[in-house]
Amino acid sequence: MPLAPGTHLGPYEITTQLGAGGMGEVYRARDTRLERSVAIKILPEQLSKDPTRKQRFDREAKTISSLNHPHICTLHDIGSQDGIDYLVMECVEGETLAKRLEKGPLPLEQVLKYGAQMADALDKAHRAGIVHRDLKPGNIMLTAGGAKLLDFGLAKPVLMQAYGATLTTLTQRTPPTREGTIVGTIQYMSPEQVEGKELDGRSDIFSLGAVLYEMTTGKRAFEGKSQLSVASAILEKEPTPINGLKPLTPASFEHTVGKCLTKDPDERWQSANDLKSELNWIAQTGSQAAVPASIVKGRRKLEAVAWTVAAACAVGIAASLAAYLRQVNSRPPTLISSVLPPPGTRFAFVGPHSGTPQISPDGRTLLFVAIDAQGTNMVWVRPLDSSTARPLPGTEGTDAPFWSADSQSIGFFADNKLKTVDASGGHVVTLCDAPSAAGGSWNRQGVILFQPDFTSGIYQIAAVGGSPKLVIGADKSKFNFYSWPSFLPDGDHFTYSAYGSDVYQGTYFASLDGHENKLVMRATGNTAFSSGFLFYTLAASSSGTDLMAEAFDPATGNVRGKPKLVAQGIEYASGSDQAPFAVSDQLLFYEAGPTGAGAETTFAWLDRSGKRRSVVAPGRDSFDLRLSPDGQRVAYSKGGPNSDIWIRELKRDAPMRLTFDPSVDKGSPVWSADGNEVLFHVALGGKTRPGVYRKSSSGTGTEELLAQPKDPDTVLWPTDWSRNGQFILGVQGEVVNRLSGEIWVLPVSGDRKPRVFVRAPSAAYDGQFSPDGHWVAYVSRESGREEVYVVPFDGNQVANTQPLQQVPLKKRWQVSSNGGAFPRWRRDGKELFYVAPGGEFMVIGVEVRGNEFSISEVRSLFRETLSAVASPYDVSPDGQRFLVNGFGERGTLPLTLVVNWKESLKNR
Repeated sequence: MPLAPGTHLGPYEITTQLGAGGMGEVYRARDTRLERSVAIKILPEQLSKDPTRKQRFDREAKTISSLNHPHICTLHDIGSQDGIDYLVMECVEGETLAKRLEKGPLPLEQVLKYGAQMADALDKAHRAGIVHRDLKPGNIMLTAGGAKLLDFGLAKPVLMQAYGATLTTLTQRTPPTREGTIVGTIQYMSPEQVEGKELDGRSDIFSLGAVLYEMTTGKRAFEGKSQLSVASAILEKEPTPINGLKPLTPASFEHTVGKCLTKDPDERWQSANDLKSELNWIAQTGSQAAVPASIVKGRRKLEAVAWTVAAACAVGIAASLAAYLRQVNSRPPTLISSVLPPPGTRFAFVGPHSGTPQISPDGRTLLFVAIDAQGTNMVWVRPLDSSTARPLPGTEGTDAPFWSADSQSIGFFADNKLKTVDASGGHVVTLCDAPSAAGGSWNRQGVILFQPDFTSGIYQIAAVGGSPKLVIGADKSKFNFYSWPSFLPDGDHFTYSAYGSDVYQGTYFASLDGHENKLVMRATGNTAFSSGFLFYTLAASSSGTDLMAEAFDPATGNVRGKPKLVAQGIEYASGSDQAPFAVSDQLLFYEAGPTGAGAETTFAWLDRSGKRRSVVAPGRDSFDLRLSPDGQRVAYSKGGPNSDIWIRELKRDAPMRLTFDPSVDKGSPVWSADGNEVLFHVALGGKTRPGVYRKSSSGTGTEELLAQPKDPDTVLWPTDWSRNGQFILGVQGEVVNRLSGEIWVLPVSGDRKPRVFVRAPSAAYDGQFSPDGHWVAYVSRESGREEVYVVPFDGNQVANTQPLQQVPLKKRWQVSSNGGAFPRWRRDGKELFYVAPGGEFMVIGVEVRGNEFSISEVRSLFRETLSAVASPYDVSPDGQRFLVNGFGERGTLPLTLVVNWKESLKNR
């Protein structure tokens, strides 16, 4: 009997029935605690007594709870009352795909969009070991935010045998989900599901193919007058070609759906992630539509006439035709294709632990960085004559890998070191320290050119080992930092990027002996030289970031002619000023941006499940965000290469610029407890003295210098300000990415002299006061990797201006166990958040009893690819939302491959 409106199940008040099915009834309800609408799915009492149905219901609860994904319906709660078991899920507003299909097929643009979203949702489930088994239009909800996958009632772990019987149990009168028959909906079943065989994720891919077919054509892929005839069609027949029903459908899409619907699972897409990438690629490239059959027929008639004329005139035109064919054959056409990452991974071209793709100097192998489902980044190599790639063990956590000139070895940065490894794998050799490297290059004389930490110049070191030698000294009067050294063919000259005022900033041409060092162009970033052209990127207002090529003499460093556009809208990471492209004599690889605007990070609100709720738009080159104590404003640095501090009111989306000195970089904003003031640091190299400053958050008044670094080669930047306003935590060291240094405390009153608070055996940084001010969470690398620790803080020592001793190591608690960074407290002090390797957001409960600090079990919330900055996220006061500066769920964009790129430049 349906539940009447007003019925209460726990704190949920039933308002209306939404639907009913074999596995229960669904109601709209009101959560009386949070005042929100929810959907409640119940298993009636008579069904609760059925062990099989009860097992499926419990399985659905466990299944949904393990799947946090923007295109999978979220489970809020579970409960049982008066013999009724129920699930509480998000109330999804929209219409089912089945309802939408009653109006006819969808536009191809929507098919590709929703199809990629469904493939992404299935990929999440399959990676968790779950097969849906009942994918159909009725279980897909179309909402304003995209498609949502519903109803995991029939889902099962991959390793479990599919429930069902053989084809002989199917009759027209037997419902497809009745006991003793195959579980699922017959029209969308895979052949192996029809036969009752064991299933894996490829069965869902077949079902999604059937759904895509129906979305495009308005007709089912497999039809029949009975379930038996439908099953027979699935096992033995091929669907009518999509082009026969929708003539202008791109051939690439027909191929993609056809591969989903292949009878043999081994011939289908092997992962939903691959399918998603293919659908995204078709959407982005606007793949050429097929030619309608009527036009083809007409063309054939014209061709027949043409051949008749050609036969009559053959003698007269033979010589001209031969000459033309010789010309065509001598100018092979430009071919464009795509390269997908290895199954179960995605490319890591931007963000922390990433690198641009690299073609080996002999042109035979592609090198790239990929990240797997566990968040592990490694170097991968793929021979260009092979369809498979392999990882190189020992390169975990890699940054900016590069080839040796003989194509036999690879250099890379990891664990704050410069390392090398054979391209075939093997022992990893550590050469020297490189705490915050920005690129390397390896010439045929066995010299590696590298930039170890942005600010200290460019060095060289022998690939066999030894001591680094300075090549380009850090000229602080002109430049703030350097990056991306790249050898030219002679191995003596190279290019690099230098950043400072507009007068000096740009790409430079230099030599190892120091005789050459001159400005080439104003553009900066990673460059590549090939076949007489220097490739580089250039920001474009309309298309995002453009890949350019300019004729270049590698012996003199002179450019010639006009820049030529190679590709528009490629990926670009403004924080590290790099774009993913690689070029050789014949081949060009690059990654196109997902929207044509490059890989800019965005400020987005995420809930505790990792779902995006809204996006804040601070604009290009925005970093180091911190929320005001009331959560109503965000302070951040913006601009490149020299940033200023900005404040944005979140409700009105109103930005305000707080600082106005274009000559120097400013960052690391920190709020006072009352929100009336903002701290920030000024870097080296500008007109303003470096140090920690404060200014009214209203923008009025002047900037007050509070403290300066202890020596001219280091930076002092703030990380937190105690609630009582008496103390500021900061780091003294070198400011780049994950920063190295010591934690200092600055008394706001008294002598106001900074003093060392934590000097760990290795670097310590990112100190964060607990809300009561009695504890400090921080990050240290003393174990060989970043971990989060908590130590007590006694402010009386500082207030009395007595020397503050380093906190004894025995009086501390290690919070993370497998790596952690960016600790942030909930405003009531009851939870502490941090980020584990791979962008995994973690939370722990905190309890304090006197001088004892204790934590509860660590829980994982979600994963997010963060930007490589000092403060990439902050937490709302209630700990329920996260404002994150990250790359988001960009998916697995393929690399675009251009063969014979030189031919395409001839017409530009």
